[in-house]
Amino acid sequence: MGLRVGWAIGWVTLATCAAGASAQISLGSAVDLALKNDARVRMWEASVRKAQAALNETRDVYIPTAGASVGYGEGFGVPTALPTVVSLTGQSLVFNFSQRDNIRAAASGLRAAKLSLEDMRSQVEQDVSVTYLNLNSDERKLEVLNQESSDATQLVTIAQERLDAGENTRMDLLKAQRTAAQIQLDRMDLQDDAALLSNHLSRLIGLPDDQIITVQSSIPSVPAVEASTTVEDQTNSDGVQAALENARSQQELAFGKSRYLLRPEMSFGINYTRIDTSQNSYTTYYPAFLGKSENAVSFYLAMNLPIYDRHHQDEAAEAMAEAHRAYFESEAQREQFLQGRKKLRRSAAELAARSKVAELDQAIAQEQVSVIESELNSSSSNPNEAPMTPEDKQRALLDAGARTLDLLDSQYQLQQARVNLLEQTGRLEEWLKGAEALAEGLPAGAISH
Repeated sequence: MGLRVGWAIGWVTLATCAAGASAQISLGSAVDLALKNDARVRMWEASVRKAQAALNETRDVYIPTAGASVGYGEGFGVPTALPTVVSLTGQSLVFNFSQRDNIRAAASGLRAAKLSLEDMRSQVEQDVSVTYLNLNSDERKLEVLNQESSDATQLVTIAQERLDAGENTRMDLLKAQRTAAQIQLDRMDLQDDAALLSNHLSRLIGLPDDQIITVQSSIPSVPAVEASTTVEDQTNSDGVQAALENARSQQELAFGKSRYLLRPEMSFGINYTRIDTSQNSYTTYYPAFLGKSENAVSFYLAMNLPIYDRHHQDEAAEAMAEAHRAYFESEAQREQFLQGRKKLRRSAAELAARSKVAELDQAIAQEQVSVIESELNSSSSNPNEAPMTPEDKQRALLDAGARTLDLLDSQYQLQQARVNLLEQTGRLEEWLKGAEALAEGLPAGAISH
């Protein structure tokens, strides 16, 4: 994956230099680059490493620590300390009632961090996907508006000619000019929106702020996930599961703190010391030491029994209250997530119906254009109806373009809702694998991983 992403970055850089102002990139490549460059993903990767280190720390307390101290000097008079040359010490925890709870708390913390990382990766994938779909929709709408602009210009020309011939009024010409001006304004607004989306996508994938061009063929069809199932309705997101694991970690930690008083803690230690009495008065004041070995070895097994500690009791009560708060917070987050997903399902179903209506409206408008063209090309006409004119055809073309824009907008809104549902049901990555498969079949001119 790293080599493919690195190749993609290099390809993008070359393409940007060649094009000067734009770079074409597939959906699959955009998602891969974002996952490699997004600061939020990197932050949670660091959090996972920290949680792993915290778990290792709770386990490694049973592994003996070792230390050494070395010193040498000359002394006179009463010795104030053992004349140590070198001392080697080792100690470790043998048993503690709370330590197993601390280990379980750290393990839950690690699971919470990993789930949060997966949740953030999913959010980044969702952000890139929605932005990419929005940018692609704007590009397609700009193509329609470019044609609309040409049709509006032709309408103004026809209105002017009919005004000169006395077949139209000045009001007809002004309306045609107003239509052309409005289309030009819509184009400018859409270009600004596309530029902002391109800038946002550039920042997500870590590329220079150039005009990014989407690849329509790299976008797989978004499956209809509006239909609710009992299993999916009970499925939590990674974010909710991370909150539950965090609450479990707080609970284990609080339980460990509550088992501190009146429970023994055992530790083990060992020491080796080498002393030297040649440069001090040690044997003068301690003559019984003469002739004895200057090597000393000791080991111990100590037990500590906490009997009364109000400070620690207060800490345990605080930790338990924090554990309860974390649990209820995770429950509230879960309920909010499930309610939001149900609402999104209903919204997606409504958008699907709206998209169908927009599709029919666009088909009707196109059919109207065909009817007018047929009548204009026909030599016979109905004497009871006003004859069709080229102006009528241009207005029909503009209306068909407007219906096409409505259709593209409704299709994007439906895609956005479905992508959000894919993220909330844990199926977004599966859909993006389809984008990767499509990217592999792209021509060399399109950037892919």
